Amino acid sequence: MKKIGVFLIILLILGGFIYISSMNSKVEPLGRLGFVKLANPDMYPGHPHSEALAGYAQQRGSKCILVVHMAGGSGYRHYDEGNVTILSLAFIDTKANMASTGIDWADVLSTFIFGIPEDRYRYRADGIEFNSYDEAMNHIYKIAEKKGQEGPIPMVWHGTVKRGSPHLNPGCGFPLYVHISWNECGRIATYYYIIKGMLFPYLNLPYRNYELQHASELQYYYVNDMLNYE
Repeated sequence: MKKIGVFLIILLILGGFIYISSMNSKVEPLGRLGFVKLANPDMYPGHPHSEALAGYAQQRGSKCILVVHMAGGSGYRHYDEGNVTILSLAFIDTKANMASTGIDWADVLSTFIFGIPEDRYRYRADGIEFNSYDEAMNHIYKIAEKKGQEGPIPMVWHGTVKRGSPHLNPGCGFPLYVHISWNECGRIATYYYIIKGMLFPYLNLPYRNYELQHASELQYYYVNDMLNYE
């Protein structure tokens, strides 16, 4: 009984610390959006993932939601899905091979322990490239304010995986989710939001079963340009 009591006390202390460190955050980290791409482009009105995003925002009474990506060829412009504004932000990693779909586990471990150096990333949103984290996030916050956002902006990472297991690979945008959580909520809270975020789509994504059961097929279709709208 003593061990259980100590464990509960530790949980309460950690929970209180996470709550206090996150209470002034301008974002609310939710977790991973999807496992694989269902159609391309995927951040587009009417896309299943876009509709899921709007649903997550509405559940929280939010007028905006932020999805973060690893930068590709898109300008990552914001748009409206019904009454919700979908905000997008992508990172450009100046120290890594952006074309690789594999996982650099040494880099993952270093990031997990020390965080991401401020000068490592550049950012893109609404067709604009930003050299600093503050510039990029200020841009996001200004758009959210214009849209009438009140309180923290819910945030997900895109999460789609082009090749390999979506169970093992956290997918597109995960490092930026970690980076923003670290800056906005602190280190300990970020560890919590990583664990919570990994579980999030298994518990909330309406298309999880379809995506996971057909992952290899959908990945093949995507890399061979068979999921394009046009």
